[in-house]
Amino acid sequence: MLLYLDIDGVMVPANAWRKPEILEDGFPAFSSNAVRSLDRIISSSSANIVLTTSHKYKYTLKEWNNIFKRRNINVNKITRLPKNPNHLNRKEELLQWFNTKNVDEKFIIIDDDKSLNGLPDFLKSKLIQTSGSVGLTESLADEALDKIKMY
Repeated sequence: MLLYLDIDGVMVPANAWRKPEILEDGFPAFSSNAVRSLDRIISSSSANIVLTTSHKYKYTLKEWNNIFKRRNINVNKITRLPKNPNHLNRKEELLQWFNTKNVDEKFIIIDDDKSLNGLPDFLKSKLIQTSGSVGLTESLADEALDKIKMY
């Protein structure tokens, strides 16, 4: 099971009126709702994380593991989409990934990016779209787990 995960607007709500708390590792704190929700998805599905965030190469995979661990999320394995030198938007980046890879594992995508509304149905049906100012919630975690059970 793969979980394609964005960070900003999913784990860290994006509120222009409030600066996020930065932890000692230099990365923003995750919202407590998002932490509970993601931890429940991972523990229920044994999902491995594939980072789609624009921050994916600002940290090594070891640092990403520590970022999640510091925020009390037990991850099995973290990987990431390839570097994005052409600055594709998230929709184009995911399309390129799925068009060049033979992904035969179950997966879901959790992201707040509105460009993903234009994904083809076979991908959009696996999308859990968060509100960027709220992030991942318990009800969205329920929706994710329902989608996982369907596949």
